[in-house]
Amino acid sequence: MLGKFKFKIKIKNEVLALGILLIITIIFTTYYNFTKKRTYENYKNIINNIYFKKTVNHFLNKLEPRFRKITHEIKVGETFNNILEQYFIDKDEISVIKSKLSKKINLNKLKTKQKIHITIDQANQTVKKLVFQISNKERIILTQDVEKNTFNQEIVLTKLEKKIVYSENIILQSLYKSAINKKIPANIIVEFARIYGFQIDFQRDIKKKDRYQIMYEVFVDEKAKVIETGNILFANLILTGEDNSLYYFDKEGSNGHYDKNGKSVQKALMKTPINGARLSSPFGMRKHPIDGFNKMHKGTDFAAPLGTPIMASGSGIIKKAGWCGGGGNCVVIKHNSTYQTIYAHMSKFAKGIRSGVRVKQAQIIGYVGSTGKSTGPHLHYEVIVNGKKVNSQTLKLPSGKILKGEERKLFETKKIRLNVLKSEKIIGIN
Repeated sequence: MLGKFKFKIKIKNEVLALGILLIITIIFTTYYNFTKKRTYENYKNIINNIYFKKTVNHFLNKLEPRFRKITHEIKVGETFNNILEQYFIDKDEISVIKSKLSKKINLNKLKTKQKIHITIDQANQTVKKLVFQISNKERIILTQDVEKNTFNQEIVLTKLEKKIVYSENIILQSLYKSAINKKIPANIIVEFARIYGFQIDFQRDIKKKDRYQIMYEVFVDEKAKVIETGNILFANLILTGEDNSLYYFDKEGSNGHYDKNGKSVQKALMKTPINGARLSSPFGMRKHPIDGFNKMHKGTDFAAPLGTPIMASGSGIIKKAGWCGGGGNCVVIKHNSTYQTIYAHMSKFAKGIRSGVRVKQAQIIGYVGSTGKSTGPHLHYEVIVNGKKVNSQTLKLPSGKILKGEERKLFETKKIRLNVLKSEKIIGIN
């Protein structure tokens, strides 16, 4: 009996102890949760405190520059929107920027490799400044106006100074290499080749130790960097000791390059429509490299690297730009009622070249390829005179304009001035 009584007391004590422990646990848990909540509220109040925010931003701005400067070069397929979106610029802000730029720029036709300079305020991820380069001479600057929630626009024109440069050199390997060695701009070299291309074959007519002289315009910025090139004022290609001087005449309606007698260098057709090529197969009978039998080759083949630009040998209208069977990709140009030219085996056509389009002399119409019946990259070039295919290399082409009367007198005066200017450049006076 006594044992049962002791057992009951033991159980009651254990229940009581368990109850007390439970009460203590509840009290402590409640207190802990209350303290935790109060601590969280305190932290929250501190974090939301305006002075605390300013202090944090101040230190963050000290750790990292607030304004991030980006130069973005436009890639193929990029749109103005996705350029700015990749820098986390808000869509509404992009719309404001576009509305400012679209008055001056067609943002639907961005040019690859064109550069956009952006300054981003990293405190609020907004555009502080945006510079869009329209051309070498012109750029638009947008500056953030925080109060009006818009951008102030400024169009800046780079002031260019015209300079006249004279250069000469001996041709040891090629005209291009000797000119590059003298740091002559590439487009001036191309223009030099174009104006002499009416009468000289650069692959065969130029010999080692021939010389050239050239005087041309450049336009430089305030840092003396060449931004643009102008006209070739004087050129002379001295072949086997013989001068071939050309002078630029700038009278409207007659502007162009003329020889010392006032005869325009421009002819109905250029002698060769491609620069730096090798004559690989002349006009006449030959064994066809693919067909394997003798047949008349009614054109001239110029071997050149794949992708070499092909020029229209004269101004005219494109009659065909497409597939020509064995000729592969070809272009046919009608120059006038007398002359027509054909360019075959192209790898591709130049932009905008299609039937019915009018082209100018020396305009690029396509690129060297090996399409159709061809054993390697080359241009097959044909000249048709009054419906008959003729040898382009022996064809006597009509000369260009000859200056007469008052124009001739004016040309003679300009020629004297250019000769004096050239002499001053040579001796270092001007």
